[in-house]
Amino acid sequence: MIESADLREWRDHDVVDEDSHKIGALEAVYVDTTTDLPAVATIRVGLPTRHRLVFVPVAEAVIGPGYVRVPYAKALVKSAPSIGTDDVLPVEDEEAIFQHYGLPYEPGAKGTRLLARR
Repeated sequence: MIESADLREWRDHDVVDEDSHKIGALEAVYVDTTTDLPAVATIRVGLPTRHRLVFVPVAEAVIGPGYVRVPYAKALVKSAPSIGTDDVLPVEDEEAIFQHYGLPYEPGAKGTRLLARR
């Protein structure tokens, strides 16, 4: 299992899809607030003057020499919910990330935020 501290050390490294196609660069890690384990990461994609951050689950990510591989196709990741490079993920948008990847979503206790950036 990848620990959040370990995954954060890979910031700015390439993120590749299941077929080793480069998607973008690892920007940040969001942990599950109930377990403090990595849940999703943001990947910086787009043109140098028009970057955006897309979200991808990292529960099954694999770290290799100089890259992080996620078990999703590049097209699926690039069409995932995104935010601007200076934006913050609104709590009401968390569920859309999980729905995009067909994963179950359970908000934190009493409807609180499930994801926290680390």
